Amino acid sequence: MTPSIRGWIDRHRIASFLAVTYAFTWTIQGIVALSGMTASWTMSILIGFGGFGPPVGAAVVVWASGGSLRSWVGQFFKWRIGARWWAAALLIPLVVLALGSGLYVALGGPVDLSALPFPGIYLFVMAWGTVWGGGQEELGWRGFMVPVLQERFSALVTSLLVGVAWAGWHLPLFLNANTTHGSWPISQQLIWGFTILAGSVLWTWMYNNTGSVLAAAVFHAGMNSIGVFHPADRAALVPGGIPDPWLNFLAEISSAVVLVGFAVVVVLAFGTDRLSKHEVPDTSVLGLGDGEQRPSGGPDGSAAAGREP
Repeated sequence: MTPSIRGWIDRHRIASFLAVTYAFTWTIQGIVALSGMTASWTMSILIGFGGFGPPVGAAVVVWASGGSLRSWVGQFFKWRIGARWWAAALLIPLVVLALGSGLYVALGGPVDLSALPFPGIYLFVMAWGTVWGGGQEELGWRGFMVPVLQERFSALVTSLLVGVAWAGWHLPLFLNANTTHGSWPISQQLIWGFTILAGSVLWTWMYNNTGSVLAAAVFHAGMNSIGVFHPADRAALVPGGIPDPWLNFLAEISSAVVLVGFAVVVVLAFGTDRLSKHEVPDTSVLGLGDGEQRPSGGPDGSAAAGREP
């Protein structure tokens, strides 16, 4: 890589990160979609491999900008964050599941408790999700994009910007009819969009308070895993192989309302500026301490002068 290209990447870190991230993921998942590959372990593995776009994008930018790959990756191995934050990362998904399921039942949703899997599977699914099924993305979204943007914007604005980029990154999954996302009706896709934004706020909250990408990854994986244990009657959701629009909408909206509610509570309790009661990660965690900090107490998200993000 020539010095001029590295210099451009250093001056445009967010744009470069998104370009590499999207190119890596969209190329792999686009090929899967165009191949017509049906649902299988092979397709799942390839889509999961495409999910490494964010860490690949972050690695390229950190390296090109002269940062520390060791410091950046080290965020994924930071596990000393205190018992209460591990409790939050592990238990909040289960609370969302319980409250969302309760709301679903209260609104008349049919359930089939006999079809629920063995509870121990949750730990396996969450462990898998941490390193392959979503958690690995956090080295890019929270471990890179959040600290870079937080030098210019409030934590809330940063979370929403990351959420929009994160949602758009999933586009190939919606264009592939053989994926779960591709089979969703428009209403369900819109609900998913709101949950992405709410999730982005919650994951930033976890990251800002712990400095741990591992905690954000476990939290992310846990939230992805709870769908396995939703008590909705699967036969009623898809009678005769055709999805029931109302029941599927009810199952999604009941959990989404709870997730959005959690995000609102976090914003009210911790404030929009940092989503934390103390200082939050900036580019120094990437070995890039040359960015200009936004003025303290600037929750409006206005940009400071200096390097483009």
